[in-house]
Amino acid sequence: MPTRPIALYNTAEGSGPTLILGHGFGGSARNFRPQSRALRGRYRVVLHDARGHARSDAPTDAAQYAPECFVADVASLLDAAGAATAVVGGLSMGASIALRFALAHPERVCALVLASFPAASAGGGFARSAHAFADCIDREGLSAAGERFVWGAESGLDERGAALVRQGFLEHPPHALAHILREFLAEQPSVAALAPELRALRIPTLVVAGEHDQASVGPSEALAAALPDAELARIPEAGHVVNLARPTQFNHHLETFLARVLS
Repeated sequence: MPTRPIALYNTAEGSGPTLILGHGFGGSARNFRPQSRALRGRYRVVLHDARGHARSDAPTDAAQYAPECFVADVASLLDAAGAATAVVGGLSMGASIALRFALAHPERVCALVLASFPAASAGGGFARSAHAFADCIDREGLSAAGERFVWGAESGLDERGAALVRQGFLEHPPHALAHILREFLAEQPSVAALAPELRALRIPTLVVAGEHDQASVGPSEALAAALPDAELARIPEAGHVVNLARPTQFNHHLETFLARVLS
């Protein structure tokens, strides 16, 4: 089904080479504010709420959450920013979208930033439980499903962290998150399956993983090994949302990488 144009909430700060950063599942543009503040003096930082999230449109048609729809959204953001090329990156689901965009449109990507790259459906993370999570949203509602799969007792979050995650998660339309789980996250390919395409992708890439992110460390290491021009940064004492858990360290790696590849 063709991708229908939708309205995406987005912001752009700063001037210089364009950098687009996409949040993870259940997040929003707010998740990359620390990076925007750190980089806007030298770069034009574009943040957005992905389709189905927060302030962006949330189509009711499940087909509008297929991977190619998110890829088309990145292209539309570049067009709106007047950027022929950009550094394209993201966290978790946002990293998967960024890589898919680079594979589809390598001529528009001058560098990649892939943080907390998600595991395939046979691995860990949301991909493994995507269908069960979506069914729980449909059956019991977003709050109950989130308690079971995101911020509950087994999440490892403290009380304050769980409250913050819950507050952000519940701003998204339940139908949209269920569609994303089934149409996008459940279809996350493994790095091994992508290997032939990855070997041909000669784009400078920064791969970032928190050392405590059990679901993403393995895929991130495999991704860095498969890409011809990639470097891997491991952030100590950080989990999945590595850019918020350790913003100083994350920003250091990001700024060093950007200075090298864009000089």
